[in-house]
Amino acid sequence: MARQLDEQIAGRFPVGQRLRVLDVGMGQGTQALRLARAGHQVTGVEREPTMIAAAREALAGEPEGIRERVRIVEGDGRDTGVHFLPGSFDVVLCHGVLMYVQEPDALLAGLARMLAPGGLLSLLVRNADALAMRPGLSGDWAGALGAFDTVSYRNRLGLDVRADRLAALTAALAGIGAPLQSWYGVRVFTDTAADDAGAPADLRTLLTVEERAGRTDPYRAVAALLHLCGVRG
Repeated sequence: MARQLDEQIAGRFPVGQRLRVLDVGMGQGTQALRLARAGHQVTGVEREPTMIAAAREALAGEPEGIRERVRIVEGDGRDTGVHFLPGSFDVVLCHGVLMYVQEPDALLAGLARMLAPGGLLSLLVRNADALAMRPGLSGDWAGALGAFDTVSYRNRLGLDVRADRLAALTAALAGIGAPLQSWYGVRVFTDTAADDAGAPADLRTLLTVEERAGRTDPYRAVAALLHLCGVRG
């Protein structure tokens, strides 16, 4: 996904431009720190205290110049209008958040308002059109059968959450003025790997295969996650 995001940024902004990035639901700060290391000014929004603590710990280990480029705001992603003015950011990330929001329309509209004209909105969501793949590949036939006609599922943390269909999100992005420009699949072949599985010896090749599949039909359509990129008109 990081490679996909870098491709989108490189294709839409001048080389060397220092971007204003908002990372909503920043988690432990993986993407925020990566983009700050690339020279961008990053604001992360997170509401979970454990994630905020992890992000601050990771940030503390960075050089001063990078620490100065990252701001962490404790809050809910649905309240971006409380903290920031409309059009304040060139890039808005919302990765792995929508599955925890039952009614995401207001959140999406708020994210779009944060974008300057021509700004990039990057969403990472659970693919509702492929919910049967994980149980099916694991031999859970009853689970696969039940997954075809639903957008709800239980994640690996044991939480009941929701997924999004590509067609519905495409319509939603058009409706908030940030129409879909590109989309990718994420975790096409590796979704059934154990959470504690170590990195394979040929990790670089694995990532290259995943990246190729994530941009190629029909593989990307059955990925566990979808990476959608909309652009503010």
